Amino acid sequence: MRIQDKVVVITGGASGLGLATAHYLAAEKGARIAIFDLNVEAGEQAVAALGTERAMFVATDVSSEESVQNAVDAVMANFGAIHVCINGAAVPTGFKILGKEGKAAPLARFAQATAINLNGVFNVMSKCAEHMAKNEAEAGEERGVVINVSSGAAYEGQLGQCAYSATKAGVIGLNMPAARELGAIGVRVNAIAPGLFLTTMVAALDEKVLGSLKEQMEAPKRLGDTREFAHCCAFIIENAYINAETIRLDAASRMRAK
Repeated sequence: MRIQDKVVVITGGASGLGLATAHYLAAEKGARIAIFDLNVEAGEQAVAALGTERAMFVATDVSSEESVQNAVDAVMANFGAIHVCINGAAVPTGFKILGKEGKAAPLARFAQATAINLNGVFNVMSKCAEHMAKNEAEAGEERGVVINVSSGAAYEGQLGQCAYSATKAGVIGLNMPAARELGAIGVRVNAIAPGLFLTTMVAALDEKVLGSLKEQMEAPKRLGDTREFAHCCAFIIENAYINAETIRLDAASRMRAK
């Protein structure tokens, strides 16, 4: 799918990998961007930087059906279509199954991760796909593209990552059945499982911590550049033959237990 002038919804798009992808797709590929995020200040700043003629922000709780429906309706009212959905919103929930006193963790903590990291992905994907189905098929083949953001933790979760890893593995599990179902309307579904990237939050870590993280990378021996993630998103969008695939974008790194 050509990206020029296509409408791209990005959840979690006000910061980190989502924001980097918004800038890359708008500046390098000419996309129109709709950012779904809970951080109003960051979302408005992102739109100001991208330009109001090509970007919009909607305060959105991806775990809420009503909130996502309102956000999707706003995109349709403003841009008139949705062509690409990139689901990056997630919470890095960390807790152990048994606490310090040997007590089981409250189910609510696990459910919170599921509500945002997995339910939220389905919530946004399904509502965007409803409108993708109405697009004119480009080259007679595709009407939309979905990219769901997983994690290396889906494969090698660390101690305390049961909830996070389970939800990110669930994102990968969506690939094949969703691609098979939505393929009938010309919508492809893929996932990216990123490793460690040099986001603003990570860059603020202590130098010793950063050094330790870099040692986990095989080649190249560094944290990922956020533009490399954005480029991967563009590759998936533009290559019509990649479907139901998960791309590990992690410099061959494999997370240790802790």
